[in-house]
Amino acid sequence: MPTQINVNGAMHSVDVDDDTPLLWVLRDVVGLTGTKFGCGVALCGACTVHIDGVPRRSCITTVGSIGNASIRTIETLDANPIGKALQKAWLDLEVVQCGYCQSGQLMSAAALLAGNPKPSDADIDTVMSGNICRCGTYGRIRSAIKQAANQLGSSQESA
Repeated sequence: MPTQINVNGAMHSVDVDDDTPLLWVLRDVVGLTGTKFGCGVALCGACTVHIDGVPRRSCITTVGSIGNASIRTIETLDANPIGKALQKAWLDLEVVQCGYCQSGQLMSAAALLAGNPKPSDADIDTVMSGNICRCGTYGRIRSAIKQAANQLGSSQESA
């Protein structure tokens, strides 16, 4: 039986079993391939999406558990100031090497800044510890998050 899910502000009718992981629905049914498969057991963070603003691992989140929640993927990260600031910082500091983990990294970072606009290094390390980067760009990721936070703070002060 088809299920309705709200992805990036649009309703999608998906005809999948309720126990189908959201990751595969996003990629294979809805056609949004920015969310990546990494480990399949919620340990690496490559599949991170926001469900009602909360970062969740889509590889273990079933479609049946979504209900009426709003799902946001990396494809709409630039739709808000936090996402724009993070993307700019990621580019400015050349965070990306292979890039595979970066959609999950950015989604976790966006959730962090939405809840904590001035995170300390410890705050960043705690929140981002669930996202693995095989290339080891953790220092640049932390710096980019801090740069984005500073940019957002400066733009709010001048408004």
